[in-house]
Amino acid sequence: MVKLKIKKGDHVVVRTGRDKGRRGEVLRVMPKQMKAIVQGINMVSRHQKQTANQEGGIIRKEAPIHISNLALEDPKDGKPTRVGYKVLEDGRKVRYAKRSGEVIDG
Repeated sequence: MVKLKIKKGDHVVVRTGRDKGRRGEVLRVMPKQMKAIVQGINMVSRHQKQTANQEGGIIRKEAPIHISNLALEDPKDGKPTRVGYKVLEDGRKVRYAKRSGEVIDG
């Protein structure tokens, strides 16, 4: 299994597809499928049958999007950036934005 550079709670920019250029927060990451669910991105309509605890009808929800179509948002200017890793002086391994050099997880 490959190590993903995008985590839950990250702010990402969609690079390709019908939502190209849109931004959102990662709600869930599925490493085995190499996909992520991003808030407000890749919305699909689902026909939901009524159950005892849920109302029926057409429900709009986020569908998974492939990790390769997402880029992390640079904390400095909000543009898409690649992610690198570096070890700080105190021994912590952190992700940083290659575009600006800014540390992503503080």
